[in-house]
Amino acid sequence: MSEITVVIPNYNGMKYLAECMTSLCREQQNAPGYEVLIIDNASVDGSVEYLQKEWCGEGVRLISLPENTGFCHAVNLGIREAKTPYVILLNNDTKAEAGFVRGLYDAIRENEKIFSVSAKMLMWDRPELIDDAGDRYCVLGWVYSRGKGRPAADYDKSVPVFSACGGAAIYRRSVFEEIGYFDEEHFAYLEDLDIGYRARIYGYENRYEPKAAVLHYGSASTGSRYNPRKTLLASANSIYVIGKNMPLLQCILNLPFFLLGFGIKFLFFCKKRMGKLYLKGLAAGLRRSVGTTGRQHKVPFRWHHLGNYVKIQWQLYFNVFRILMKS
Repeated sequence: MSEITVVIPNYNGMKYLAECMTSLCREQQNAPGYEVLIIDNASVDGSVEYLQKEWCGEGVRLISLPENTGFCHAVNLGIREAKTPYVILLNNDTKAEAGFVRGLYDAIRENEKIFSVSAKMLMWDRPELIDDAGDRYCVLGWVYSRGKGRPAADYDKSVPVFSACGGAAIYRRSVFEEIGYFDEEHFAYLEDLDIGYRARIYGYENRYEPKAAVLHYGSASTGSRYNPRKTLLASANSIYVIGKNMPLLQCILNLPFFLLGFGIKFLFFCKKRMGKLYLKGLAAGLRRSVGTTGRQHKVPFRWHHLGNYVKIQWQLYFNVFRILMKS
């Protein structure tokens, strides 16, 4: 009986699928029983035909959507389709190392309060460097990939993180029924921060596990690390994450830090000639947060979660120093 469903969202990822599927389906060692479910977001590059011909069958299933509904809808569909206790989300532009599935499985089963475990993501062209070792979030309103561009050897310890990177992580499926699924208003970007934040409000933990590693191409579906579409979506979502997860008093407390953090980011994007686009995204995120959508998706404040809010606030402060220390 399968313990895990590996959900792979795909959109025009034909050039990456052979290595991704081979590493996942043929090269895993000592792995528990697992199934693979691919959710295709209306690809037009031959992905669907390739998957149907080469991979679909026992243990591998494909759901082909008629239109691109975004990352969040795709993974939510996969999670709901899964019948297993655990779900691994895996980007199509990855190559899993041999102990990937086993490493994540063992890590999440250490404690029932662990909601997610983030894998060790290595740069595709420079695998001695980290691409992501779990995500941090700070009081400046910034989320950043822990260890980005630093030696992978420095990140060989399992540690708590603010949230798992949804590109290669395992989740406890039952918790989604308690806290809700990925927020499809995000479409893409920061949805993994949002779900990890929400889990922390409810008292769950997110961790990083170095024994589970993948090579990650990075920004495969958008074409670059910084591009107009990503800038617009990510800036809007950076406001939306705050609006839906923070109580009003906490927002007011952190407002001076947010103004500083978003101001610095604005100057950064001005240098990349995308300053106006960044501000447009912030404005869209603010409108969404205060509008009907924001009110519907707002995480309700509960007094029995007060201690969790205090812990989160401490992490927001402490992670500023972690940014400066690059830890």
